[in-house]
Amino acid sequence: MRLAGKIAIITGAGSGIGHEAARLFAAEGATVIVADRDGAAAQRVSDEIMAAGGQAEAQVVDVSHEAGLKAMIEAVPQRHGRLDILVNNAGFGFAGTVVNTSEEDWDALMAVNVKGVFFGCKHAIPIMSRQGGGVIVNTASAVAAVGITNRAAYVASKGAVASLTRAMAMDHVAEGIRINAVAPGTIETPYFAEIFARSNDAPALRAALEARQPMNRLGKPCEIARAMLFLVSDESSFCTGMTLFADGGWTAR
Repeated sequence: MRLAGKIAIITGAGSGIGHEAARLFAAEGATVIVADRDGAAAQRVSDEIMAAGGQAEAQVVDVSHEAGLKAMIEAVPQRHGRLDILVNNAGFGFAGTVVNTSEEDWDALMAVNVKGVFFGCKHAIPIMSRQGGGVIVNTASAVAAVGITNRAAYVASKGAVASLTRAMAMDHVAEGIRINAVAPGTIETPYFAEIFARSNDAPALRAALEARQPMNRLGKPCEIARAMLFLVSDESSFCTGMTLFADGGWTAR
């Protein structure tokens, strides 16, 4: 029960890594606000946690819209007395080089992947500061440190998340707030299941994605959730401003 009594918000918690993090945090004693723009998905995860004996509530939020995200975050201490943990996990990607990425697509991705982190931290940090501390984890990616082809906007967004994490950690360390990032490799999420389903040669695509990681497999959402748990728990009490690469050895090459 490493998170007993803690109040945690996880964005993008309706599926994939966020879903696993919500389940794990609740199992470790946290009350989890399951936030997702897909309200039905958020409710399913919340119901699953409650059925297992945990504490959770579903919230519908689009992290790219500041007013809605601000209202959701500020309502949490009003209902629960405090806000201990924020995981800025919501994000997405798409294929494209800078040449064939439209301005509209670039802006939409940056609004979620970067501005969503900015907005979340902007409105959670004052709450955490007033109560004497808190922990934030941002979801970056292994591509914050290595380049990949045909994902220019996504790579740029995750590099920004890692850099922003370091800057915020230095700005708010004296307030008792730790801010770190987790950088997954290629993880077997519903996002990649859709990519495989659309592929003309799914086995070859899967093999190529597995091969870029020295462990020669895709990661599991639960493995990233465990990395997040370390970063939000007291086990990482001397860590701030770091990016934890959970990438099967990809960036060690």
